[in-house]
Amino acid sequence: MRAFPLAIRHSLAAAICVVALGACSTISGTYPRSTPLLPNAQVQVTPSTALTFEQVANAAAVAGIVYVVYDPLAPNWTIREQALDAQNYVLSLRAKSFRIGGDGEAAQIFRRRAQLLQREKAYSGYRILDYAEGIESSTPFTHRTAEGIIQLVGYEAPSTPALVPAAVAVPVPLQAPAGTK
Repeated sequence: MRAFPLAIRHSLAAAICVVALGACSTISGTYPRSTPLLPNAQVQVTPSTALTFEQVANAAAVAGIVYVVYDPLAPNWTIREQALDAQNYVLSLRAKSFRIGGDGEAAQIFRRRAQLLQREKAYSGYRILDYAEGIESSTPFTHRTAEGIIQLVGYEAPSTPALVPAAVAVPVPLQAPAGTK
């Protein structure tokens, strides 16, 4: 499982900024001022609802903090894999700090990664030699973890495609256009 690319995250942030700047046309008052950074102005949301600029700024700050801490586009689990030799791999999984659900999916993700390694390395199967789940206590948050060792079994040599004769490059002498020396 992968997060959305950084470009998409930045595009989303830029779109939010454009919408927020579009609301600036509804701010009343004269500028520049030598008053506080947030003017005593309102953003007219609907004909009967207006928000102060301070309320809008506070809501944006809270949303930004929640996004940075929770990061809804990041995958729930990160996988670190280490090859012990050609057939044996250690897979270590770590859950992100804040997530909604996904506590029981570590074994499923572990097996999915093992199957992917099996296919990538052209083996017919895999064996789970060791597997354990736990909780890593770290400051200030704890993280669910899972770690195991898999062994790839039944190597299948990839079939060689039929040999196709390679194209032969034939040098063509350069000729000057007609009428030139």
